[in-house]
Amino acid sequence: MSAADEILDIVDENDQVVGRRPRGQVYAEGLRHRCVFVQVRDAQGRIFVHRRTAAKLVFPSLYDMFVGGVVGAGEAYDEAALREAEEELGVSGLPRPEYLFTFLYEDGAAGSWWSAVYEVRCELPVTPQKEEVAWHDFLPEEEVERRLSVWQWVPDGLAAYERLRAHRATARTAPAGPRGGGG
Repeated sequence: MSAADEILDIVDENDQVVGRRPRGQVYAEGLRHRCVFVQVRDAQGRIFVHRRTAAKLVFPSLYDMFVGGVVGAGEAYDEAALREAEEELGVSGLPRPEYLFTFLYEDGAAGSWWSAVYEVRCELPVTPQKEEVAWHDFLPEEEVERRLSVWQWVPDGLAAYERLRAHRATARTAPAGPRGGGG
C-alpha cells in the first residue's frame, strides 16, 4: 500500500472522528486529521534534526526538529507517537514518548490537523529510514535556535517547536502546587 492509500480518521474542530478517507484525498482536499510530533533527544540532551526527502508527500526537502507523522484510522495518538518515532529513527525498543500537549495546526493552503506533541530520549544508535530522511544529526538546542532563521523548516514542526518552547517556559515559571502529605 502506498502512503497516499493509508486510511486516516477525519476529525472535527473538537478532535472527534467524523469519517475516514485515504491520505491522498485528505491532503488533496485539506481535510482535518491527526498528527504526532515527537522531539527526540539523545543522552547528551541534543535534539534529533533531519531534512526530509524530496519524495515526501508534504513539505519535501525541508528540515524538521521532530519525528512523527499522521495518526492512522483507529490508532491512538500514543501508539502513533511510538510507531512513528521508531520507524523514522530506525530503532526498536524506544521508551514510550511522553505526551506534552495537543494543538490545532491551521495552514490555510494545506488544511488543518490536530497535533499531539511528545518528547522521548533515545540512547540507541539511529538508522533513519532512507525514504523519509535525507540527512540527520543530533544538535544542541542552541544550534537548533541559531538555524531557525537560516534553514527552511516544515511549518507545522516550527509551530510545534514554538509552542513547545512556550510550554516549557510556562512550566518553569508556574508556581509549585500544594505538596501532598499531611498527617
